[in-house]
Amino acid sequence: MASSHRSSPVPPSKSSDAFIKREVDSAKRFRPVQSLPDVCPKEPTGDPNSLCDSPSLVADQHRWTIYHSKVNLPAALNDPRLTKRESDFFTKTWGQDFVDIEVVPSLYLPQISKEFFVTYQQEIVQREKIHERCKTICPPKDTFDRTLLHTHDKSRTDLEQVPKIFLKPDFALEDPLTFNAVLPWSHFNTTGGKGNRDAASSKLLQEKLSHYLDIVEVNIAHQISLRSEAFFHAMTSQHELQDYLRKTSQAVKMLRDKIGQIDKVMCEGSLKVLRLSLTRNNCIKAYNKLKLMATVHQTQPTVQLLLSTSEFVGALDLIATTQEVLQQELQGIHSFRHLGSQLCELEKLIDKMMIAEFSTYAHSDLNRPLEEECQILEEERLVSLVFGLLKQRKLNFFEIYGDEIIVTAKNIIKQCVVNTVSQIEEIDTDVVVKLADQMRMMNFPQWFDLLKDIFSNFILFLKRIKATLNVIRRVVLLVLDKNQRSKELGDTSAQKNSAKDSTIDAELVYLAHEGMFISDAFSEGDLLSAAAYSASQRNLSPDSEPSSSDSVSEPECTTDSSSSKEQTSSSITPGGIDIMIGEDIKLSELELGRLANNIQDLLYSASDICHDRSVKFLMARAKDGFLEKLNSTEFVALSRLMETFLLDTEQICGRKSMSLRGALQSQANRFVNRFHEERKTKLSLLLDNERWKQADVPAEFQDLVDSISDGRIALPEKKTGAPEERKPTDFLVVDGQKYAVVGTVLLLIRIILEYCQCVDSIPSIATDMLTRLSDLLKYFNSRSCQLVLGAGALQVVGLKTITTKNLALSSRCLQLIVHYIPVIRAHFEARLQPKQFSMLRHFDHITKDYHDHIAEISAKLVAIMDSLFDKLLSKYEVKAPVPSTCFRNICKQMAKMHEAIYDLLPEEQTQMLFLRINASYKLHLKRQLAHLNVVNDGGPQNGLVTADVAFYTGNLQALKGLQTLDLNMAEIWEQKR
Repeated sequence: MASSHRSSPVPPSKSSDAFIKREVDSAKRFRPVQSLPDVCPKEPTGDPNSLCDSPSLVADQHRWTIYHSKVNLPAALNDPRLTKRESDFFTKTWGQDFVDIEVVPSLYLPQISKEFFVTYQQEIVQREKIHERCKTICPPKDTFDRTLLHTHDKSRTDLEQVPKIFLKPDFALEDPLTFNAVLPWSHFNTTGGKGNRDAASSKLLQEKLSHYLDIVEVNIAHQISLRSEAFFHAMTSQHELQDYLRKTSQAVKMLRDKIGQIDKVMCEGSLKVLRLSLTRNNCIKAYNKLKLMATVHQTQPTVQLLLSTSEFVGALDLIATTQEVLQQELQGIHSFRHLGSQLCELEKLIDKMMIAEFSTYAHSDLNRPLEEECQILEEERLVSLVFGLLKQRKLNFFEIYGDEIIVTAKNIIKQCVVNTVSQIEEIDTDVVVKLADQMRMMNFPQWFDLLKDIFSNFILFLKRIKATLNVIRRVVLLVLDKNQRSKELGDTSAQKNSAKDSTIDAELVYLAHEGMFISDAFSEGDLLSAAAYSASQRNLSPDSEPSSSDSVSEPECTTDSSSSKEQTSSSITPGGIDIMIGEDIKLSELELGRLANNIQDLLYSASDICHDRSVKFLMARAKDGFLEKLNSTEFVALSRLMETFLLDTEQICGRKSMSLRGALQSQANRFVNRFHEERKTKLSLLLDNERWKQADVPAEFQDLVDSISDGRIALPEKKTGAPEERKPTDFLVVDGQKYAVVGTVLLLIRIILEYCQCVDSIPSIATDMLTRLSDLLKYFNSRSCQLVLGAGALQVVGLKTITTKNLALSSRCLQLIVHYIPVIRAHFEARLQPKQFSMLRHFDHITKDYHDHIAEISAKLVAIMDSLFDKLLSKYEVKAPVPSTCFRNICKQMAKMHEAIYDLLPEEQTQMLFLRINASYKLHLKRQLAHLNVVNDGGPQNGLVTADVAFYTGNLQALKGLQTLDLNMAEIWEQKR
């Protein structure tokens, strides 16, 4: 009966099937539209405004979800790590941490303590006492019926007779133990003559079981009788319930019919359009994905084709693009699982190929003939290699070029030596095998031409290196500039477009999620502009996916554009290079700046290498003292050649190299030492053979002095002319003054001019030459003093005596040197650095020494006459005849002195010298007159002395140049007070 009422009130029919279908369809209407999960959700093409964001099986396959949970709830609750089982309900049901969590007190509820319940407890205590007293006075009323209780006790007593095994919930006769307990085998065993007894036992068992059944049935009937009213009431209400259910079923059927019609008319078509749109978009994505897979499948053949034409940049770009596609758009594709590692290995191979290609390029560029006009070899190839190396962060490629520079510099010198030796017939290459030995067999002109050839080749070599390194450095600087501009543009565009982009994308996602028609929310123009804006932003963004797979779908197009050999030089211009710069050259500004500096340092290193090889070439030739044996003309030519080379390399590279300059300075020092020793030895020999007699002045020496007077210190060229027109003169005319000189001084002036000319030719030795020239002038001064004043010439040359003419001639020679010291000082001062001006004090010391020497010679001349006056005037007697013999001898000696020095010394110096001699004469005469007690009293003795003095005065003033000399003879009569 219950089952009949529980059956479905609606009979199964076609209408019910339709009803169920409509019910399902109506249920679908209220569920959000879902599509199949897309394998590659991020698609470069298709509808950018997708209606749902479905999970990706590829992208989400490694992401943890609730389905990865492996522990059930009972296992989590029955944690074996717990030391104690909690019996509390909450900990058993919700875990141990349920009661351990500290409950944060509410900010809106007060803190309740026991003090809040004190008043209540006080009020309830009295009521509780009254209640307890009432319980003792009035026992509880027995509400149960004694009869029912008695019946219940009786039924319970009857049930207690039933064995407990029958009342167990797991009672099952198929269990052997249970079966043996209920039906023991002993009651069924008929063997042994005990059949009657066993049969009685079986019958007794059957009756016992029947008795148990009766007891149970009686109790069941009793229980049913107790609940009969409720049972019949339920049966009566069942009919009413069936009527209610029938009416409800009819109402539900009508409602479902209406909902089905609404779903069919208003919802089914729209939802179908959405499903078809999603299906179409998925198909487009699948097609593009397959098209992209086909393009990626052609990556390796395309890379091989690019490598065959040495298009490393194109190959690397294609590999980078493919790697990006594999990681972003084709992630999880099983057929491409090994392609990434294969491309990585191919990229490593390209690295090695680029290094080898750059090494080959460097070797070809530096070892081609220097006579070629083209300074840069295959500029397009070089730019491509540099871009590839920068892309792969191979920033030490310039070291390969530096190593090749060293090898090529060695080969340049070797080839120059071989070419020069092959043109010299005197050198037998079969006998002399080593190039160094062959080079040492050259004379100076041959070796000088070889050095000039080496220097010219090095200049061309450095120009070629500079042109190549400029191309490399320009590429690096353009990449640096591109990175800076991209960074600035990226920051600006991100700030301007972030707000607009986020607004449009958020609206589209919301509409798609809600299942609304996007065309209803946006007008057609707004939708197109929004889509175009979103696509443009993705194309401009360096991290976004390409908008279409067509960019890499045609590998032959990439090959043609990147490997074209008809590319003109315009591609190497800054604009062309800027086009070649990609966003994937991820080098920091610090790395690019350091690389540019290293390339510039490589140019400096190239200059240093050329100078070092030149130094080794010079040292190889200087081993046998060849350079020390050069005369001044040859060494000056060598020095000028090296200075020119140094200036040219400095102009090319922009920095001074010190190795060759140091070698030149070292050789110059050796040259200066030898130069100075030769001239000092020559001067010493000249002084040792000098007889201190006036020498004739050849015309060439006069021309030499005249050239100095014109303001330039240089050795003039020899003038050709008839001998009678170029006769020697007695004096050397300098600035209108006549100088009587000895031959040694003429040669000394020429030597001084040689020192000055060397400074002009070799500016680097100015300080050394100044020191050596100072030493030479000091040596001449001291040596001439020893020979003349010290009378050393008597033993060295064999002179009988040192005459006043020798002394005057020596003084005049010294005066000539003193005249030229300021000129020499000015010459050196113009060629010294300001910090070296302190060395000019040597000329001040030399000038003082020369003036002291000249003063000593003048004092010597005065001393000679002083001793003569002392000798003659000590015997003077005032007596007739007048003039006396003493004064006659004095005047005779004074005339000889004047005759000896007048032609040698200028008139002013002669007058000064005779004034000093006259003062000495007056001193001795005055002393003798005082000794003779002759006073100026007008007496006879006074008259005789006056006549002698007048004779002396007349003779002295009669000498040439002394007419106006103020003798002041009245001083001889003045007495000391």
